[in-house]
Amino acid sequence: MARPTTRVLALLELLQTHRRMTGAELAARLEVDGRTLRRYIAALEDLGIPILAERGRYGGYMLMPGYKVPPLMFTQEETLAVGLGLVAARRLGLGDRAAAIESAQAKLERVMPAPLQKRLRALGETVALDLPAPSAPVDDATLATLAEAIRSARRVRLDYQPEAGAATTRDVDPYGLVYRRGRWYVSGHCHLRRDLRSFRLDRIRQVQLVDAYFGRPAHFDAAAHLARSITELPRAIPVSVLLHTDLADAMSDLGESLGTLAPVEGGVLLQARTDSLAWFARQLARLGCRFTVLAPPGLRQAVRRHARRLLAAAEARRVPGRPRGGTRVSSGGGV
Repeated sequence: MARPTTRVLALLELLQTHRRMTGAELAARLEVDGRTLRRYIAALEDLGIPILAERGRYGGYMLMPGYKVPPLMFTQEETLAVGLGLVAARRLGLGDRAAAIESAQAKLERVMPAPLQKRLRALGETVALDLPAPSAPVDDATLATLAEAIRSARRVRLDYQPEAGAATTRDVDPYGLVYRRGRWYVSGHCHLRRDLRSFRLDRIRQVQLVDAYFGRPAHFDAAAHLARSITELPRAIPVSVLLHTDLADAMSDLGESLGTLAPVEGGVLLQARTDSLAWFARQLARLGCRFTVLAPPGLRQAVRRHARRLLAAAEARRVPGRPRGGTRVSSGGGV
């Protein structure tokens, strides 16, 4: 539960952001009752912040016109959020960001009280986020233009260079941006293909806003759509595996990164496509449940080969030259 000081500052932020809000709206946003809200209003007034109150059924609260609050006032929780955001930004591969991040942190520290300055600096120096390292550079302007298009529900025109084939120009209604395994993607409706598509940002040669607007589908999950579209890529070999578990455990083990999961009699059916049966066998080996390979027969052979390699590793004797104190696995060991 947020502390009263945090809620008072949140109230101030709401009054700055919205020209006018009713008491009921403010109380709902802050999750307090009317009496507590009036106490918070009084606390702001005691700090010298002029708040105008309109009485009556349709009354509300607003800051006095022309009054400007100092631009940055951070709570400890907000400092934590900002600090973690700066740490994450260093890992997202958006061009040469080091100088911009250091400049942003310096500006924030200048307007913060000394205790919060130390906390922000400590986060930058001690926290490490295990995000995948960027594998492809992304133009900052491309990301910013797409983010603005998504926010304003405005169509964009992309000059796109696929991995194979000629470059195309297409109009897209962008629904969401996703950072996945070191790459940035935008997902949305492609008017050229007349379907949902995902595009890698490092393959976008140019993007421009189009004077057309769209309605974003309700509850669209860009990350989930991207995961599904990657599993449905036209790879060479179709695979079917029956997992002897329930859907919740299968999702916990695999998510949506390997293929589609559907509950069936006797367990969960995993359907996917792959270009390498050996690679797919390794993915199955990390499952915590029993499974039955339905197709293709070559996958069963690949699983057997991988199992033999694991057994050989488990039964290996001490490596010559290893110190006598090293760990030895007995010949009776198994997996």
